[in-house]
Amino acid sequence: MKRLWFLFAQVVTVLLAAYFVVGTLKPQWLGQATSSLGTVSIFEAPVPELGTTAVGSFSAAVKRAAPAVVSINTSKTSRHPAANDPWFRFFFGDQGEQQQTGLGSGVIMSPQGYVLTNNHVVEGADEIEVVLTDARRAPAAVIGTDPESDLAVLKIDLDKLPVIVLGSSDHVQVGDRVLAIGNPFGVGQTVTSGIVSALGRNQLGINTFENFIQTDAAINPGNSGGALVDIDGNLMGINTAIYSRSGGSMGIGFAIPVSTAKQVMESIVKNGQVVRGWIGVEPGELTPELAQTFGANVQQGVIVTGVLNGGPASQAGIRPGDVITQVNEKPVRTVSELLSRIAALPPGEPSAFTLQRRGEEVQASVTPVQRPRPRQQPVR
Repeated sequence: MKRLWFLFAQVVTVLLAAYFVVGTLKPQWLGQATSSLGTVSIFEAPVPELGTTAVGSFSAAVKRAAPAVVSINTSKTSRHPAANDPWFRFFFGDQGEQQQTGLGSGVIMSPQGYVLTNNHVVEGADEIEVVLTDARRAPAAVIGTDPESDLAVLKIDLDKLPVIVLGSSDHVQVGDRVLAIGNPFGVGQTVTSGIVSALGRNQLGINTFENFIQTDAAINPGNSGGALVDIDGNLMGINTAIYSRSGGSMGIGFAIPVSTAKQVMESIVKNGQVVRGWIGVEPGELTPELAQTFGANVQQGVIVTGVLNGGPASQAGIRPGDVITQVNEKPVRTVSELLSRIAALPPGEPSAFTLQRRGEEVQASVTPVQRPRPRQQPVR
């Protein structure tokens, strides 16, 4: 019996010694690796096979959306304002014409070659070139622009174009994961990730009609006109602006919702310009003090501070001091929301407005006209 125990102990000792030697010299044989400290064993994950997607990866969304996001190169010729002044030419010589270039991004919206971008990307450009991710290049023609929303529609003549899939920005929520795709600083197509930080951002002084999606996905110069997509690769918005003190990303970027962008693009393609409704009122934010002054027993709405004589609102009986609470049964809470609601109304078709007037609910039927081109301070 003692011989058997002695033999067993020797076998165990030999096996432990062999395990120690193999674990030190050839750890991969045991499926583990030793850290640089020599005291902690780290189990290596198996190498994924080609074609598989790591857990939490956004590669599928990028593969779906990225081919439809393009780079936009612009150029324009400019002369110094005083180039024709003889004294300027005497001191500085003939400056001649100078070429200015710009960079931006765009999104292919249809197989027919319509590309959506920001108006400020192509504004004033003499030549516009669109560069696809497959290295194809094509000159672009401007179909129409809309400075009030900072959007522009271009058209290129190429076949077999990749097209973005439109999502629903009306259902996006704060906290949703999003990806920003564009060409920042001209380094080439770049993808950044983040979340939706806020919705309905307005009063930023960027556009006339502001209803931005705010995101912390890194957006930098050159990203303008690029795509903001969800984790499935569906278009949620057009990246437009950043809040920055340094010129680079500080975690606050803004995108135009795809619902607005789609409406603008369809109007430009159909009419050559954006056709918006207009009723001729000057709106103001409703404060508790104003509500008490005008006897409005509502907590939300937009107060009418001015009405254009002879305008659609005046003809419908809307007066200063009225509080607009609904447009076509859709609630109105802010001035920007009211402007968007009115702009979406088709000119020439009556629309239902719900008002609060001295504590009483009033219904008004307003027939909007086409919004005039903006001047310095237009009546909305």
